[in-house]
Amino acid sequence: MLPAGKVPPEVLEKLFKRLGASDPRVLLGPGKGIDFGAVDFGEKILVASTDPITGAVEDIGFYAVHVNANDVAVAGARPKWFLLTMLLPEESDERLPERIMEEIDREAKKLGIAVIGGHTEVTPGLDRPIVIGTMLGEVERENLVRPDGAKPGDAIILTKWAGLEGTSIIAHEKGGELEKVFGREFVEKAKSFIEMISVVKDALLANEIGVHAMHDPTEGGIANGLHEMADSAGLGFRVVAERIPIREETRQICEFYKLNPLALISSGALLIAVRRDKAEAVVQKLLENSINASIIGEFLDQEDKRVIVEKGIEKPLERPVSDELWKVF
Repeated sequence: MLPAGKVPPEVLEKLFKRLGASDPRVLLGPGKGIDFGAVDFGEKILVASTDPITGAVEDIGFYAVHVNANDVAVAGARPKWFLLTMLLPEESDERLPERIMEEIDREAKKLGIAVIGGHTEVTPGLDRPIVIGTMLGEVERENLVRPDGAKPGDAIILTKWAGLEGTSIIAHEKGGELEKVFGREFVEKAKSFIEMISVVKDALLANEIGVHAMHDPTEGGIANGLHEMADSAGLGFRVVAERIPIREETRQICEFYKLNPLALISSGALLIAVRRDKAEAVVQKLLENSINASIIGEFLDQEDKRVIVEKGIEKPLERPVSDELWKVF
């Protein structure tokens, strides 16, 4: 039986054998650790990605825009066009789809994205709304960043902090319970992490310096994101636990629910693979634009060596079976 969350890589590999007709204009198709497709349109490359929002009810429209925009931005592309499918539980009030679309409209305008189509229905069997988004963007051919582009010796940069999205979701959904333990101010701060969920600015700024690969760590958090980047490039990695930035609110919420913050959904953070001699320049560029950034490790040419160093002790960084968020709900 499959666990909740992303389908395991070994199952996905079987699905990748069924991809319809071949097309030479497809520059990048489905694969392990790959969150977008790329199609040749001459001087410009069309980048497309799709993602559902299944773990949140409040702010679901907000998440739908930014999570999908992030997956396009990691290609070095600017997100421009959005389609959505909105699935509503039976007996939903008319105000629910209106609220979701108000959120989508507001956030799409912030990023200069046009909503160009979609589908809405009331779906039997659901206990919460689900929004599935498809984002399209474009980038000049020479500026396309491939997800499989990481190279041995590349520095690994993490922007912002681990577990941002998961922290915000838990604070919104379990606010009453958390307020009794940590207080209202703490919970409101944790909720506000949703405001940092976009990595569009992070990715486009980093690509101005020149990077080899970028990845938006969603389900399974930083740990799964590192594995996905390594999968797509056929590499290993070594990261240092003490260098991975985690907000205090995230630490305390994870301790309360007995969660691993490195395996908690982390939209808002961005993993970057960049040549070692360019890493400091990328970090400086991000910091100058008020984006927290840290060099947390490096990619290795040994594909089977994927480790984390904690207090000087090196051990395997296990791939999460499912996101820690599911333990809370």
